[in-house]
Amino acid sequence: MTTGGGGDFGARHLIVQACRVLKANGHDDYIWGHVAVRDAAGRGFWMKPAGFGFEEVLEDDVILIDGDGNILQGDRPRHSEWPIHTEIMAANREIGGVVHTHPPHSIALAATGLSLRGLSHAGTLFTPPDVPRFDLTANLIVDRSLGGALAQTLGDQRAAFMVNHGIVTTGETLQEAVVRAVLLEKACSQQLLAQNTGTGLMWPSDEESLAKRKTVWPPAHLEALWDYLVRALPVEPNR
Repeated sequence: MTTGGGGDFGARHLIVQACRVLKANGHDDYIWGHVAVRDAAGRGFWMKPAGFGFEEVLEDDVILIDGDGNILQGDRPRHSEWPIHTEIMAANREIGGVVHTHPPHSIALAATGLSLRGLSHAGTLFTPPDVPRFDLTANLIVDRSLGGALAQTLGDQRAAFMVNHGIVTTGETLQEAVVRAVLLEKACSQQLLAQNTGTGLMWPSDEESLAKRKTVWPPAHLEALWDYLVRALPVEPNR
């Protein structure tokens, strides 16, 4: 997977694809939630604009912002939570893409205080260790100090629960970050479904979970899943 390719248009197109995949996989929350990809030329980050649902964003709507949140290209408004993206990417140069959404099952599981368990293939992508929880605030991340605190909570892991708020996922590419967001919501949904039975849960040992992660989730499988998620998108009418 590449971070965008094809210059500015490639990055804009990738943002649109990411938004459509998230919409199709349970991450839409009206006009809220956003994604960003690092600019290949080092100018900052391409980002979904504010005020648009994931299904509405077009290439011309995508904006380029710098590390201080200034809009360098585009005439759409900027999300107030831009520090989520800038601070996470500033903290780790290996990160090329960041997703922040409000998926219902992930929010619900995080609110229980229970750990995510490797009940399924999806779960073993994230645990062990436990998925970190950012609980400094449940409010919006609107300044760089809060964005930095979130980045610190995330550390070198690729997903975190923002308790009573949402999730953040990252990847070397935006495609990877999106796939992780989709799988995290699936894992949380499966765990809540199992918990609703009222019986005890079973999950593999840490050693087996880590071994399973290597088998089930090598980079090639994440790439193949991204390709499938794009192929599975509904065909949009010409606009």
